[in-house]
Amino acid sequence: MTAQRIAFLDVDGTILEHGSRIAPSTVTAVRAARENGHLVYLCTGRAEGDIHPDVKAIGFDGAITNGGAFITRGDELIISHPMPRADTDRLVEYFTRHGIHYFLQTHETVFASEGIGRVFGEFVKTLQGHRAGEDGISRPAPDFHYPPVADADLDAVAKTTFISETSDSLDRAQSELGDRFHVIPGSMPMPGGSNGEIALLGMNKGAAILELLAVLGLDAADAIGIGDSWNDVEMFDVVGTPIAMGNADPEVQARAGRVTTAVLDDGVSNAFTELGLV
Repeated sequence: MTAQRIAFLDVDGTILEHGSRIAPSTVTAVRAARENGHLVYLCTGRAEGDIHPDVKAIGFDGAITNGGAFITRGDELIISHPMPRADTDRLVEYFTRHGIHYFLQTHETVFASEGIGRVFGEFVKTLQGHRAGEDGISRPAPDFHYPPVADADLDAVAKTTFISETSDSLDRAQSELGDRFHVIPGSMPMPGGSNGEIALLGMNKGAAILELLAVLGLDAADAIGIGDSWNDVEMFDVVGTPIAMGNADPEVQARAGRVTTAVLDDGVSNAFTELGLV
């Protein structure tokens, strides 16, 4: 067995094909790596409470969630960085003023603005059409189950995700919010418009990984980061072995410098095998 390593795995597009499918080899690889003495952490933009149960059932040593705002080791929340209330208020005012649909993410829950269900439904239809085109099989859409933003504790929000029906929302958000916030493209293949993620400047997966490694007493040179989206690039910048999925945007792949196969084409398993974790 190789010396102990720690691997950080993105969820959507890395473990989970956008929707609900997981390659069986991914489950086997994660469990085998941990049995071999390596640590495997989730590293996702999702809230802890919004991670698909089939992903959680694989078994991990902990998780970085909300793009780096929260870190759990086992079942214990060890690091928490919610936004200051003034920043959350500023984002809500911005989305409301521009008529942009949005989610507010806390550690446990994701809250949805009014009207986002319709837009999300269009996204799901697009996703289903893409899947059916791939293999001819139609699958049921995931339930839209998010509570309204009126129920959110605005002192506990760590990250926002937005969906706009206009194509210039990313540029506009960067222009108006870039002094305080990190704005990146989202990963949902919308039928029109655009989507993105917004967090405080400096709050990202890379910063969270360094914070966790300091707690664990581990070296970043021994860390592996596997992902497919723009919220993974800071992870790529800090780990010793960055790997992009074969389904990632070519520019994201270039940032990693190393590429495995796609999410349903044994991407995680092939990466773990190549690195000697399994």
